[in-house]
Amino acid sequence: MQAFRSELIEGLSAVPKSISPKWLYDAKGSELFEDITQLPEYYPTRQEMALLTSTIPQWRQAIGEDAVLVELGSGASEKTRIVLDAIPEIKAYVPLDISKTALEQASASLKSDYPQIDIRPVLGDFANLPDLPPDLPDGRRVGFFPGSTIGNLEREEARHLLESSRRMLGEGALFILGVDLIKDEDVLVAAYDDAAGVTAEFNLNLLERANRELGADFDITAFRHRAVWNDGQSRMEMHLEALRPQTVKLGDHEFAFEKGESLHTESSRKFDRRRVDDLAGEAGWKTVEWVESPAPSVALALLEAC
Repeated sequence: MQAFRSELIEGLSAVPKSISPKWLYDAKGSELFEDITQLPEYYPTRQEMALLTSTIPQWRQAIGEDAVLVELGSGASEKTRIVLDAIPEIKAYVPLDISKTALEQASASLKSDYPQIDIRPVLGDFANLPDLPPDLPDGRRVGFFPGSTIGNLEREEARHLLESSRRMLGEGALFILGVDLIKDEDVLVAAYDDAAGVTAEFNLNLLERANRELGADFDITAFRHRAVWNDGQSRMEMHLEALRPQTVKLGDHEFAFEKGESLHTESSRKFDRRRVDDLAGEAGWKTVEWVESPAPSVALALLEAC
């Protein structure tokens, strides 16, 4: 709770105002995001799941015996099941997530469905990766970061995460990275501003969470969800835009919003092969496999520690 308070105060004090997207994912936010993944406009999840289903069996031999799958930001671990089903040689699964509720629920379900796998949930922030449990099987460590979540990070943050993962996973590691690809603006904006308003509810839930957990006094009706394509940064952005001038209180702090001013809550960077190769190379990885889905296209990269 203290970390959320500190980061929200820091973000509301910044110019322009912004906060990490990780705070969108409380229990309600996680549920809403799962709803988003089922929307017709939101192509990334269904495209990536189909791509995982067709691709992971081809990588089975490279992953090898007694492997340890380490997933960053595991959430509901739905995509994990595709990997576990395709590679029965995996001996242990280490999900890491910031949401205790999501982590506990997903781990309990997986332990029931995959009793042969040693499941070791770790509560934490993938921005500051912990050490792996010391008594895991001796097989290859395989990082798993699907969902184009790496696109939510600034470039330096993404490089740091891949670099930290390289150190955590060790020599000989592999890393399965999911990315969304650059495409037409209309397709992208629709995916982040759906007609049913679920993404808007997901974004506004951040303010509800601040009110509920931190005692802030955001007037939810005084903000609107806005999704925009930033061509210069090759990224989609989500904002909470003030509909009128107002002052928000959080403890002893007050934060003024002008009409039209926004709190930037999420960026989702889009990639191509060159951008992924460059980013991976800077962090001590090399791309050994690259597979793209049909349009609207997403991609999976298999990285190897070098």
